[in-house]
Amino acid sequence: MTRNPDELSWQRHGERVVYDSPWITVRLADVTSPDGARFEHHTVKLHHVAIALILNENDEVLTLWRHRFAVDQWGYELIGGLVEDGEDPAYTAEREAIEETGWRPIGEPENIATFQPLPGMIDAPIHTYVWHQAEKIGEPTDKEEAARIEWIPVGQMLDLIKHGKVLGAGAIVPILFYLASHDTGNFGVS
Repeated sequence: MTRNPDELSWQRHGERVVYDSPWITVRLADVTSPDGARFEHHTVKLHHVAIALILNENDEVLTLWRHRFAVDQWGYELIGGLVEDGEDPAYTAEREAIEETGWRPIGEPENIATFQPLPGMIDAPIHTYVWHQAEKIGEPTDKEEAARIEWIPVGQMLDLIKHGKVLGAGAIVPILFYLASHDTGNFGVS
């Protein structure tokens, strides 16, 4: 069965901010759903985030092992952070790699995906980039980011994801994309 997309579009009549900070904005949107019901629906707006998937010549992934208090869980993450106003997301990913790990990515980054993790309620674009080389240039300047910085064989990442040891869509999506496209070496979308 195929339906006309216009029949399934939501209408937004307006919205109001109920909480605002430099990191998060919560709004109530006045909407009409496709079935004609009109009500307020909550939305959350987060800053853009940029993530660096950095691999080395041994096909290992640079990771951070850290605790996230919001979910009270330890796990692996990729390197990344908030895109500052006017900043190119690829530059953000590179800057965060240097600050959080002391490793500088080498070469031009490849944008492997930009995605929204929960588009039904949350507007939080995540830009992901891959580098295949990095050089150690010093110690991390942001000492609170990770309990340890670790290179993990990319082949082990799927098992870590399966067992809940990799935290967040910002790490899981680029790793799965890399693993899915690794055999072809093609990160481009046809």
